[in-house]
Amino acid sequence: MKVFAIGDTHLSGTPPKKPMDIFGPHWANHWEKIKQAWQKSVTNDDIVFIVGDISWALRLPEALEDLQSIQALPGMKYMIRGNHDYWWSSTSKMTAATNHEITFLQGHATGIGHIAFGGTRGYLCPGDSAFDINRDQHIYERELLRTEAALQEMDRYLATLSGTDASFASKKGIKILLLHYPPFNDTISSSGFTELMDTYHVDHCIFGHLHDSASFNRIPSHYHNTQLHLVSADFLNFTLKEIL
Repeated sequence: MKVFAIGDTHLSGTPPKKPMDIFGPHWANHWEKIKQAWQKSVTNDDIVFIVGDISWALRLPEALEDLQSIQALPGMKYMIRGNHDYWWSSTSKMTAATNHEITFLQGHATGIGHIAFGGTRGYLCPGDSAFDINRDQHIYERELLRTEAALQEMDRYLATLSGTDASFASKKGIKILLLHYPPFNDTISSSGFTELMDTYHVDHCIFGHLHDSASFNRIPSHYHNTQLHLVSADFLNFTLKEIL
């Protein structure tokens, strides 16, 4: 089993109702590029994380064509919400609409084997050039609560596994935190998210959201003991990143 990730697929049906090449020629036919890379790399035994900004749709019925396009690809698929995923609905409705073939995580976590994973959208962090304390502080604090809830579920999953799997004592549980926004501001300063990563000993943090070369160049490989993975589709040149 391998673990892959991608974010910011920004789908809008076939043919696309919102062609992404308005953001640059490199986005031309971007979904076809992603699908080809996905089909070459991923098997049905693998995990794929899609970390938000999945579809431009405004409502779940409108997003189904995009979700079904993802659903048809190989792998076990797990999604979190991005800031543009206005179609996002209740977990029960989304799960039923995709025939239980996609798992939607929002402040929750689960695991497979010795790998625990989960997360939420995240948000802008204080000190970011775009952060407005009156508008953003309460959303930031809410997302911290959701993130910690997911991390606590990861710990419970691994604790349960260690009590039932005799071989687990010889393995190290791996924790993967999924966010849409990066876990820090645009100066890479500490935040509530990075403090949670330290407190809960997160091994990998996967996120997207960023689409400019300045951001691509400023993201470090690690934050303290956590390996960072920026997986915006355009940053990955419309492929998937192999995490494990």
